[in-house]
Amino acid sequence: MTRTLTVVGGGLAGSEAAWQAAERGIEVILYEMRPAKMTPAHVTDRLAELVCSNSLGSRLVDRAAGLLKEELRRLGSLIIEVADATAVPAGGALAVDRERFAQTVTQRVQSHPRIRLRRREVSRLTDRPSVVASGPLTSADLADEIKDVVGQAHLYFFDAMAPIVAADSIDMRVAFRGSRYGRGELAEGDYINCPLSEDEYKTFVQAVLEARTAVLRDFESDDARFFEACLPIEEIARRGEAALAYGPMRPVGLTNPHANERPYAVVQLRQDNLASTLYNIVGFQTNLKWGDQDRVLRMIPGLAEAEFVRYGQMHRNTFINAPAVLEPTMEARKIAGLFFAGQITGAEGYVGSSATGWVAGVNAARQLRGETTLTFPRETMLGALCHYVSRADPEGYQPMKANFGILPPLTDPIRRKRERYRAYSARALKALTEVILNQGVFA
Repeated sequence: MTRTLTVVGGGLAGSEAAWQAAERGIEVILYEMRPAKMTPAHVTDRLAELVCSNSLGSRLVDRAAGLLKEELRRLGSLIIEVADATAVPAGGALAVDRERFAQTVTQRVQSHPRIRLRRREVSRLTDRPSVVASGPLTSADLADEIKDVVGQAHLYFFDAMAPIVAADSIDMRVAFRGSRYGRGELAEGDYINCPLSEDEYKTFVQAVLEARTAVLRDFESDDARFFEACLPIEEIARRGEAALAYGPMRPVGLTNPHANERPYAVVQLRQDNLASTLYNIVGFQTNLKWGDQDRVLRMIPGLAEAEFVRYGQMHRNTFINAPAVLEPTMEARKIAGLFFAGQITGAEGYVGSSATGWVAGVNAARQLRGETTLTFPRETMLGALCHYVSRADPEGYQPMKANFGILPPLTDPIRRKRERYRAYSARALKALTEVILNQGVFA
């Protein structure tokens, strides 16, 4: 049997899958179509380019995203290792310098002696075994091939990117530094906060509602669905006047030192690169027309004279109906040797995408070596996520981020949420340790 694995897609999941298989002695051919064929959201040819945000979620192990990262850290994840090495201050979150992050992943993958990187589009899935990690912006030809191979219609949802601002153009006479409840790595606070009074907030919301949205053009669909965890601000605003104040503009845990009071609402900006020259507007994904964006965003106190390095834009994300197709090992149920990984499975978020890449890459390698594939226990966040994407109801399937709601209940219920989350995390890491010790994870 051949000991060569084909990986399609050089994003987070594909890079992780290729790395894990290569580390287990497998020769890997990694295909990435960029730069020969670009996507509407990517701007470089680097592997693992982050497009929507530079944050990988909470660092805290008693948070769902933090627990999944800790599991991957203990499993030797390339993506988490590089993220830790390229981190920028972001309070309790793990955020990275996106350029250094992608550059480092690219260098690590390209220099691995058992990985061959080929820069061309794949439109046919004839190799076995293969890991398909083509991402949410899968090309049309490959999407048609996937549909034919798995025999399932695709689902679509629309995602949007947040604007990025030059740090030195933010008016700090109005804005202020700080982290919610004083948490953070920097003494002055990891975030830049733009406070709004009640009148300023209501005027802003009205302007958002009246602004024009961009035509989706080649992304258009008669059934445009938004992913709930990444809604554009204009979509949130349509849900009610207070929706933004309870969402990305919530002011809890912050005090405006200029007025010595909590703002009615706040817009937060998070460091986007290590040089601290760029900041992205947290939770402000949008598809407003650029001219309208420029006008509306300058209504935010502190951003009147801001330099917008990137405006927000929307793109279509593609994912398969994974519960009708996949096993928890990430292998196709009816097609031996065909694995899927990343956001195309409905595992949402950077860390979830990387996690399924780890599972697919390791299991493809184990299959090539004649070993049994791994199914992680549902008590782990990794196992729960893989169980969700493979066992959820196929009707109305929606992408899912890591969250404690997908874990099995505790044997002894705990009422206090924070204590319950700590118990979930302790149980998960204990179960993971048993897998590592007993199933030859690193062999």
